[in-house]
Amino acid sequence: MTTEDETPTTRVPVDPADEDAATAQLSGLVDDAETDDTDPDKAEPVADTSRVSGWGRVLRGNRTLWIVALVAIVCLVAGLAIGRFLMSDASSADAPEPGLVTAPVDFGPLSNDVTLRADVGYADAVEVKLDTSAFAGAAVVTGQVPEVGATFKSLSIALEVVGRPVIVLPGDLPSYRSLRYGVSGPDVLQLKQALSSVGIEAGDLKSNVFDDATAAAVGQLYAEAGYPVPASEEGSAENVRAAEEGVRAAKAGVTDAESALREAGAGPSAVESYQADVNVAAAERALADAKATSGDVQQAKWDLQTAQLERDQLRKTKDTSAQQSGLDSARAQVTSANEALEDARHAVLPYLPASEVLYLTELPRRVDDVTVERGSVLEGSAMTVSGATVRLTGAAAEADAGLLEVGAEATFDLPDGTAHRAVIAELEPGKETNSRWEVLLDPDPLTAEQVTQLQGNNVRIKIAVGATDGDVLSVPLAALTAGPGGDSRVEVVESDPREGEEAETRLVVVETGLAAKGAVEVIPVDGELEENDLVVVGR
Repeated sequence: MTTEDETPTTRVPVDPADEDAATAQLSGLVDDAETDDTDPDKAEPVADTSRVSGWGRVLRGNRTLWIVALVAIVCLVAGLAIGRFLMSDASSADAPEPGLVTAPVDFGPLSNDVTLRADVGYADAVEVKLDTSAFAGAAVVTGQVPEVGATFKSLSIALEVVGRPVIVLPGDLPSYRSLRYGVSGPDVLQLKQALSSVGIEAGDLKSNVFDDATAAAVGQLYAEAGYPVPASEEGSAENVRAAEEGVRAAKAGVTDAESALREAGAGPSAVESYQADVNVAAAERALADAKATSGDVQQAKWDLQTAQLERDQLRKTKDTSAQQSGLDSARAQVTSANEALEDARHAVLPYLPASEVLYLTELPRRVDDVTVERGSVLEGSAMTVSGATVRLTGAAAEADAGLLEVGAEATFDLPDGTAHRAVIAELEPGKETNSRWEVLLDPDPLTAEQVTQLQGNNVRIKIAVGATDGDVLSVPLAALTAGPGGDSRVEVVESDPREGEEAETRLVVVETGLAAKGAVEVIPVDGELEENDLVVVGR
């Protein structure tokens, strides 16, 4: 049994605006399709017509897009064709021969500079801390508070605390103890040298002992500062007077002991000696008479012995050891009294309390900041001071630092663009390996206005580390070649360098000088070399 497949007809809805135009073109086909919808052969044209109508609407709705795409395709095809033609033409042409690479000989000054950045500020800023341990109560600031910008020099009063001055002296060892008669050490030596530097005679500057001359110098220091010498806590005038009275009493005791010794050790008087001799002579005569007259001879002998014994006893030295011991004791008391008097006098000599001196290096100094005021209690830092002169602080790489030296000149620009001179004052290596070096420079004197404008800024420093003496001939370093004997030479081009190896050249032996910025100074030794001559630097 056989059946025919029915092929349905698909219609695409047509926009009303286009319906009239499409009807005229498709009327015949539509009529045929409507006549026999079941005929497969007649249904096919209807489907084809629907697809044509759909693509037409796509083309009409995206006309701009399709035009742009068409233009792009045309340009692509044209570009490929032209490129292929040009490449074919270029490949058929012969490539030009390479020429010599040359550079002209320069004539002018040549210098090698190190450039770095530096901060502008006052040198060596430090915080000022004063010793207040000697004060029994609060360390109250009572006056002489400096203003920011004030300058400290030797003998300046940095501050007044509890009515006492803090005197500025040159030195780098901080004050850590009171200095008085008899003490010794490096701080005493620093004090002597500081006093001497301000014109005050302080005794032997090689001795580190605080002696009478040093005490007198301290007294003069306070006189020049306009303050009384600080009262001693270890002595007074009354103690001195008492010690002097003790010396006088001890000396009187010596006098009495000496008198007693003289009296105890004195011999017989002349009368007593004469009478003793007379008595012995009389006894001798009586003994002779007794023997002559048969008298009592025995009694006469006893009388003579008695007279002789009395005479010998009279002439015998007396024991004065007790009196001598008394004299020695009296003299020892005098020595002790004199020592006590000396100690009492030394105790009242001028001394320097640790809280009344401020040692600062590199005077004069500028006050940058003050953290106390009159009436406040001094605790911690009182102020910050720095060098009174402006200093530039920069850093340089280790390789550049090796080219620098203390005393070398440098320049930097002032705010108005004028170059200003500076000198390297210090070069300090970095703390770590291969770290940057610190470079400190002192500028030439600046006006107050310039200092105000520059302080706190960062400036560019230029330091010449090598320069020619006037104008010289120079060529690029690449132009130098070595001759057979190790001498330096350059190749000068006489003709057109574009001729390459066929170009005419000549060799000139030169002596080299300063090298800087990729160029080197040359002096012709064998051959001629002038400004603007072309030298070969590459082939």
